[in-house]
Amino acid sequence: MNNKGIFYNRELSWINFNERILNEAVNTDNPLLERARFLSIVSNNLDEFFMVRVGKLERKKDMGRKKPDPVGLSPAMQLDLIREKVEKHVAHQYQVLNQLLLPELEQNGLYLVKPDQLSTDQRVWLSQYFDTQVLPVLTPRTLNPQQPFPILSAKAIYIAVLLQSDKGGLPQTALIPVPRALKRVVLLPMGKGKSRGILLEDLISMFLPRLFLYMTPLSQMPFRLTRNTDFVMNLDDMSNLLNEMSKNVQRRSYGKIVRMEVMEGANKKLLAILKEGMEISQESVTTVNGPLDLRFFMRQLCDLPGFDHLRYTPYTPRVNSRLLVHESIFRTIRGGDLFFHLPYDSFDPIVRFLSEAATDRNVLAIKQTLYRVSSHSPMIEALARAAQNGKQVTVLIEVRARFDEEHNIAWSKALEKAGCHVLYGVPRWKTHSKITLVVRREADGLRHYTHFATGNYNDVTAKLYTDMGILTCDKQLGDDAAAFFNLILGYNYTYPMKEMIASPYHLRDAMLMRIRREEANAQNGRRSGITIKMNSLSDPMMIEALISAANAGVKVRMMVRGICCINYRESENLQVFSTVGRFLEHPRVYCFENDGEREVFLSSADLMPRNLDKRVELTVPVKDERIKAQIMSTLELGFIDNRKRWKLIEHNDYERVPRELPPINAQEELILSEDPLLDMKNLTR
Repeated sequence: MNNKGIFYNRELSWINFNERILNEAVNTDNPLLERARFLSIVSNNLDEFFMVRVGKLERKKDMGRKKPDPVGLSPAMQLDLIREKVEKHVAHQYQVLNQLLLPELEQNGLYLVKPDQLSTDQRVWLSQYFDTQVLPVLTPRTLNPQQPFPILSAKAIYIAVLLQSDKGGLPQTALIPVPRALKRVVLLPMGKGKSRGILLEDLISMFLPRLFLYMTPLSQMPFRLTRNTDFVMNLDDMSNLLNEMSKNVQRRSYGKIVRMEVMEGANKKLLAILKEGMEISQESVTTVNGPLDLRFFMRQLCDLPGFDHLRYTPYTPRVNSRLLVHESIFRTIRGGDLFFHLPYDSFDPIVRFLSEAATDRNVLAIKQTLYRVSSHSPMIEALARAAQNGKQVTVLIEVRARFDEEHNIAWSKALEKAGCHVLYGVPRWKTHSKITLVVRREADGLRHYTHFATGNYNDVTAKLYTDMGILTCDKQLGDDAAAFFNLILGYNYTYPMKEMIASPYHLRDAMLMRIRREEANAQNGRRSGITIKMNSLSDPMMIEALISAANAGVKVRMMVRGICCINYRESENLQVFSTVGRFLEHPRVYCFENDGEREVFLSSADLMPRNLDKRVELTVPVKDERIKAQIMSTLELGFIDNRKRWKLIEHNDYERVPRELPPINAQEELILSEDPLLDMKNLTR
């Protein structure tokens, strides 16, 4: 087929996604503090984007690489387009902050004040607070032209100060790290129902003379750095993986600077000194119209007590009635597969599954893959307890999970001390699959109980991300799970999986076969259709196949939360949507009509080159017809959402679907629904 014009750049598509998140900070359907939280998420996402994606492109550019992406853009060309688009994106972010959120927060009793807005009493209180709580932990450093420029930490805020000695001479420059150990917003004593706060860097700037005796501060400038964290390492040498990963984590402190953020009106002389000292180009400087690093909203202000009316209404996750019966969870599973749609369904039964396995005298072995877990993970505690109880416990904990490396290394060592057999990953590939296998001795022999899911075994994100998973004792799926663990443990692929599909071994071919089968069905007048829900779509081969199927008459509907590299085309058969709402949409679901014999798969994999070719992923068929119907019902609900759904349109922009009546917010409907099989007719009346 003609490939011209069918692809859109991956990085620009990601910025479009972050813009959709930013628009939730404007959306008045969301409570005010939740809108502020979305503003923080935008900042956090931009940090990671620069650290990883921009960092990777900078490295390629520095190495002289010119190989283009599928669109035909070289690394240097992509960087130019990224910086131009990010500049507009950040300008919009601060426009939302200054013109909408801050005024509305003030109307609701939450003030972020500047030094010139303080009363005399407030200045007195802050003076005492500075002397007792802040000054003792400050460590200013004067720059010496005779010494190398100091290495400054990434994502920390610094204050550069231009000083004039009382004895005369040339001005000097000093740097003050804003302490991370202190809260970013200093809250002032106020009456009930109100809260006033001042940013820590503003407080420090107020009392600079107390830091520099016999010197006069001439000007000051807060700034913040983002560094490249995309380091190349030898993935074939697993014997020294922990040491290599620990070194890589440390290298993040001094990777190449890919962005410096400063505030509008920054002192030109100080900026020039910093750019020269750290060898930063002007194109890497981002100027913002307001405070640096807006993550302080979600880290502190969004959870302030006394403002519950400005947050989402709390809810209680559902628990399947079968799980409320006082019996072993293994007996419950034997009564039929159990489906979980987080966070609408409680994560507790998944923890219970592992906890019961840890103490059940008939359980012989537990095997699990872990990618991201919480800081106080009940899953880790259950695995350790199982090993201490004499179970054979095997855990593959992926220590290369980006930004969770230190966390996972610590958990690996703790599990080893408890007696677990721990693998740190598979050579060459990250293990991104989500699966648990429990082997239990029963009256009729050994039985395999399997849990597989689209998301991580993380009890914290289970309340924030939507994910799907199934608990089953299906014999073939259990046998496939055992074969999968043998595979990642390094044994020969003697017993191939029959129903589960693993990448990087077979997933690409399996997906292409099914897409092309739907295309053939459409051409031959048979029932066809493809419905997909995933995080990202960027694989050129998959994009070509999906477009070809749509051109042949297959109805292709996709809910792609983030990156989508299909270049927009006018087509009745190819529709691309995206949902951004209260929860982060995270499931990967692949549905093929198959001439009336519908196939539905849950997967840990997106249709991206890394997931198909460079990661150990698992895609599992849904065999229970009721669960299959429930999943399809949930997907259909997403496609009629008229409050949080966006549609891909020309020029690869996205627009909200028309806000029709009755209002349908899929996530809110799922919170309120007691019946997992939703009645679409009732919703659309």
